[in-house]
Amino acid sequence: MRVLFIGDVVAHPGKRIMKKKLTAIKKDRSIDICVVNAENAAGGMGINAQTAKELFSDGADILTMGNHTYSCSDYYRIADVEPMIVRPGNVSPTWKGNDVAIVDLKEKGKLLVANIMGQVNMAPCDSPFHYVDRMLPIWKDQYHPTNILIDFHAEATAEKIAFGYYCDERVSLVLGTHTHVQTADERVLERGTGYITDVGMTGTYEGVIGMNIEASLRRFVDRLPTKYDSADGKARICGIIAECNSQNGKCISLERIEINDEE
Repeated sequence: MRVLFIGDVVAHPGKRIMKKKLTAIKKDRSIDICVVNAENAAGGMGINAQTAKELFSDGADILTMGNHTYSCSDYYRIADVEPMIVRPGNVSPTWKGNDVAIVDLKEKGKLLVANIMGQVNMAPCDSPFHYVDRMLPIWKDQYHPTNILIDFHAEATAEKIAFGYYCDERVSLVLGTHTHVQTADERVLERGTGYITDVGMTGTYEGVIGMNIEASLRRFVDRLPTKYDSADGKARICGIIAECNSQNGKCISLERIEINDEE
């Protein structure tokens, strides 16, 4: 099973390069399934029905979310009717939406995708460690997946690394999102779980993690509140291509990719 996971798509530049490049990437790299973090896709924060429709049309099979899941009120309208959008599971039971999404590739296996949020400097949530302990047996009993991918949406690199080791052997992939900066520590852990601290951002790098430079400086330099506006400019796709064994659930290989507008 060949999985393409694309890091946080941010606003119009991220959507623009997805439309331009994703179909060709999937074809050229023989991708079986594409998972996209889309929690910043609609104007830089959240997701709405139109943006979800665009990303699915461009080639995304599953969309994962994060702490900005509810930044667009339109998400409430689609949360319970769109099975391929997954929001963090270790949150309040009042959150609408899906904890997991399942894609059955028949002879290539069945992939379960979960979205889990970190607890350090993030919105209040349950322990991701206790949550995965509780849910893994339930997922396996209910869905019988051959492979499990966890989008671990977290701030602290130490928490992400610890979570990767905690899940080693129990899931196929632990892929970090949220910080928007691609890390160079992709690897297959000792017991067979593919891991990276952060997949990176899909959007413009002519800004501050996809946001307008002036607004960001006002916050950091002047310490004044200001609305975050998305930046515009040339974009790039950051992602991971993973080869997973559907017989034993282990990750065989992990490749970090970065594709610019001009390529």
